[in-house]
Amino acid sequence: MSEQIVNIMTAGHVDHGKTTLLKALTGKWTDEHSEEMKRGITIRLGYANCTVYKCSKCKGSQAYQTTKKCLKHMCDNEKIREFSFIDVPGHETLMATMLSATPIVDGALLLIAANEGIQPQTKEHLTAIEIAGIKNIIIVQNKIDLVDDKQALKNYKEIKDFVKGTIAENAPIIPVSAQQFVNIDILLKEMVNIFKPLPKDEKADPLMLVARSFDINKPGTPILEIKGGVVGGSVKQGVFKVGDEVVLLPGIKKIINNITTWVPVKTCINSLFIGNKSVKKLGPGGSTSIGLNIDPFLSKADSLAGSVLAYPGKEPPVFDELNLKIHLMKRIVGTSKEVNMEPLKVNEALVINAWSAKTVGVITNIKENNITLKLKLPVCINKKEKVALSRLFNNRWRLVGWAEIL
Repeated sequence: MSEQIVNIMTAGHVDHGKTTLLKALTGKWTDEHSEEMKRGITIRLGYANCTVYKCSKCKGSQAYQTTKKCLKHMCDNEKIREFSFIDVPGHETLMATMLSATPIVDGALLLIAANEGIQPQTKEHLTAIEIAGIKNIIIVQNKIDLVDDKQALKNYKEIKDFVKGTIAENAPIIPVSAQQFVNIDILLKEMVNIFKPLPKDEKADPLMLVARSFDINKPGTPILEIKGGVVGGSVKQGVFKVGDEVVLLPGIKKIINNITTWVPVKTCINSLFIGNKSVKKLGPGGSTSIGLNIDPFLSKADSLAGSVLAYPGKEPPVFDELNLKIHLMKRIVGTSKEVNMEPLKVNEALVINAWSAKTVGVITNIKENNITLKLKLPVCINKKEKVALSRLFNNRWRLVGWAEIL
């Protein structure tokens, strides 16, 4: 396989400039859906790729560029690293979508607007990054063009105090203006230094975590030209090839004799893509899409998001009930006033993020730090994996901790 692409997640409070930064880095505006454009916020996961090049004639951070040729010296640049970005929602009501991205990333850009500082979802996103175990982090102090030197320095000190004692304590803080393209070259240099491909097992049984799914056919497409459904996400391990027989789990919902059941979808791979590039084999790293030989009706509008793609007979188990060892935070973050954590209760509902899936579970049993959850929708995941837990607080789902599947 070729060199792995590094998956990077953008995180931070709503309207702190995540999507604008990705536009500066990749040239792509990741809010592509009509409701996102109308409301001006990210609702679904957005994707964009960029390649970082280095000019042999430029000095310092100016040598790090996103073009194949140096526009100053008009010479060919050396390819250094390719990044695949996942733009996640910052709005408090969309935390479950944000959490669904954490299992498929290798690093995170945490954005904090210099003119607004630390906000509730800044704390919540950093907590999610910690739960996911994402250790490679760069803090982007954005919108420095909106503040003077004194306020920028004050905000920098606030950030240092905020990350003290967290997984991001030693993360570099890069002041930028994504809107004005200020210090983007410095950020690119730091990304190359900090974000490197993490070890991935290409020899293991292939697994893809599905974060999006599509019907790519335009209205009026002739029947003989209709293409199968497409799933997008990231390969967790192993290698997929065109022509492989695969299975999607948990599958599709069916009601048989008034009993709801989930039927795995067995199919084969028609095409593989990294970004817009067609490939014959696909391993870990990068935001990818796989064309399947299934009715595109099954994959439209993210209906297969949260699924797992695997080889038949080598797939992870599917659970409609989970036994968990829980680790709750002492205080609820993401609110204007943090409050102490109350103990969980039987019959309480929790939102569960398991790999790229999210569902609701009702607590049926509690014994010390272990709980049993009856799930509204089944999830496909291996035992001993971590899941994120959110509970209802003031009519909002708030991140409260994580759990290990027993």
